[in-house]
Amino acid sequence: MKEECSLNASNFEHLPVLAKEVLNSINTLPKEVLNKGLMIDATLGRGGHSYLVLNTNPTLRLIGIDQDPQAKEAATSNLITFKSRTTIHTTNFADFIPQEKAQIVLADLGVSSPQLDKASRGFSFRLNGPIDMRMNPNVGKPASELIAELKEEDLANIIYNYGEEKFSRKIARKIKNDLAQYGSYEGTSALAYSIAGCYPPKKRYGRIHPATKTFQALRIAVNKELDALDALLAKSPDWLKKGGLLMIISFHSLEDRKVKKAFINDERLERITRKPIISTPNEISINPRSRSAKLRISRKI
Repeated sequence: MKEECSLNASNFEHLPVLAKEVLNSINTLPKEVLNKGLMIDATLGRGGHSYLVLNTNPTLRLIGIDQDPQAKEAATSNLITFKSRTTIHTTNFADFIPQEKAQIVLADLGVSSPQLDKASRGFSFRLNGPIDMRMNPNVGKPASELIAELKEEDLANIIYNYGEEKFSRKIARKIKNDLAQYGSYEGTSALAYSIAGCYPPKKRYGRIHPATKTFQALRIAVNKELDALDALLAKSPDWLKKGGLLMIISFHSLEDRKVKKAFINDERLERITRKPIISTPNEISINPRSRSAKLRISRKI
């Protein structure tokens, strides 16, 4: 992250994307509005964005939401300086009901680096682990059960619709044939290898790994992410006071299209960003995972 963000990166495993842009947008709110006001961070993660906002607004209060119990533990530690102004809830933002209205609602829809970098969470094909992919490892079925239970056609539809993967039929057929022959995959690496084999040889070694879109699709399906986003877009404007900011960072076109459509059509909101704010080349060089981030902002009217 850029130096001007004033974040001690050693305290955080996950660098918050578009941090400078988030801060600059929040600072457009009048000081009297921010004074003793409330921010709801709907995807608290390790607390990177919230740390920055609380650090620059010494009387602002925070409600943090995250369904990952490990994230709550890390955020509690990282935000210890602001303990008296912080409340953290372990739940999905789709199920959250605030008790008071806020000046800011922020949601960063990306998977955090610690989730990707811990093999035991099963999100990554680069580190071999169980095929899990659950944001909350205590809720729902892991991806391994999903692919075992689905019919080939249904699996192909998930891979195509959620991953926008043009080889979805071939990949689904290969996965179901593998399971029929071997019973299960040993882990994420074996699944990724099988998916890569469905690509033409010349397309297996590009910048983007052949398994990327399929893993994205399975993760979205396992966590019902698009349904949760629909719920957030429907509910969050009512979490805001008049003039409050709704800020959503998305990472793939399925999410961004939903956010854009909601911001255009929702009569409770006024769009501030006509086009999404994206990462600068400098940020991308420091934090490559920010490459696909898109920030859209609306105001409650």
